[in-house]
Amino acid sequence: MKLAFEDFQLGRRFALGPRLITAAEIIEFAREFDPQPMHLDEAAGRASILGGLAASGWHTSALFMRMMAESFLVNSFSQGAPGVDFMEWRKPVLTGDTLSGHSTVLEARALRSRSGIGMVKFRHEVQNQKDEVVCLSENSIMFVMREALGSLA
Repeated sequence: MKLAFEDFQLGRRFALGPRLITAAEIIEFAREFDPQPMHLDEAAGRASILGGLAASGWHTSALFMRMMAESFLVNSFSQGAPGVDFMEWRKPVLTGDTLSGHSTVLEARALRSRSGIGMVKFRHEVQNQKDEVVCLSENSIMFVMREALGSLA
């Protein structure tokens, strides 16, 4: 059964990942979206403060988004998000890292401006295999309420 607004109770956690990060995907993303040397070349990455071939922060965000989609978004009545409150890239994501984490419901409220829609605020934490937080984020996502599901048909 797809998740509706009522399924996002305060404190509920959704597991993210795991996801193994390869050099090929780091380089492919960097070539397309963030062609800085530390994202394109192992030697340049080692020579940088990142310590090796590192995923762009934007790549880390995209990986997190995919993990969140696979965890609960594609199996929900999500209506999108109004933005991101904050996104922090705390540690570099390097070739061979395995990312996992969780999304936790912080708040849930009905929208006064849109009947049948609720807003759910999440805190997201993504860690590497050493349990180091690599990405921390908070944002709100809109979901259809069960009572309004009939109007979507």
